[in-house]
Amino acid sequence: MIEAEPLRLGYGTNGFANHRLDDALRTIADLGYTAVALTLDHAHLDPFAPGAAAEAARVARLLSALGLRCVVETGARYLLDPRRKHHPTLVCDEPAARVDFLRRAVRVAAELDADCVSFWSGIRPSGVDAALAWQRMKSGVGAVLAECERYGVPLGLEPEPGMFVQHLEQALALRAELGDPDLLGVSLDVGHCVAVESVDAAACVRRAGGLLVNVQLDDMRPGVHEHLEFGTGELDLRGTLAALREIGYSGIAAVELPRHSHAAPQVAARAIDALRAALAPSSPAGARR
Repeated sequence: MIEAEPLRLGYGTNGFANHRLDDALRTIADLGYTAVALTLDHAHLDPFAPGAAAEAARVARLLSALGLRCVVETGARYLLDPRRKHHPTLVCDEPAARVDFLRRAVRVAAELDADCVSFWSGIRPSGVDAALAWQRMKSGVGAVLAECERYGVPLGLEPEPGMFVQHLEQALALRAELGDPDLLGVSLDVGHCVAVESVDAAACVRRAGGLLVNVQLDDMRPGVHEHLEFGTGELDLRGTLAALREIGYSGIAAVELPRHSHAAPQVAARAIDALRAALAPSSPAGARR
């Protein structure tokens, strides 16, 4: 039996919001991570900035020099609207700007040789019924997939607590309704599984299986969407990583702590220590240390 390639441990740049992008990438690599989840934002490879294509090419060279694989994240809070967080979304009345952003993200991802572009649905407005929101999701995702096919970049739909698509089964249902396109997979935040799913994160990993194109790592508590450091919530980190190994996942699993930028280097160092400990073989009961 041939053993699958090991997953690549990464860290998200949204947890380094107070750092220049180059400094964040170098710090992440210096700590021993081999991948990065790069959130496109006003200060981190803004796809709307003049010279964005040249900047993407430059960042691609830096990633290669640092030995970092990459996924592109699209959860910047105020990139599209300076007054409304995460607006517009794919399910709002005017989703064109979000679709345009995601298409730009696909082009950036192609330049970076990124594993995928990760995205979410957004919160359904109170005046939009579920049927209309579902149609908007299908239309918007379909438009972005056309760009993915042009550039050969996979797209990963992330179930997000409180958003229209918040459960793994919804993401899988949308993919099925779109005809199970090869370039549409699942981006799974294991903390979200703790917060809103009826089964644990390991079971969600097994359910997504080969459709996983991106994994985000963080701890959480049931019913609370708050990204926590490992060991401060109720995630079974060892069991979740074991499930990733079990399904043969060899993609990026990046720590997602967007509210810890004030202490990013220290938090990232603690996170990789926790991950290494969780990936280490368990000592047999009674074995000498």
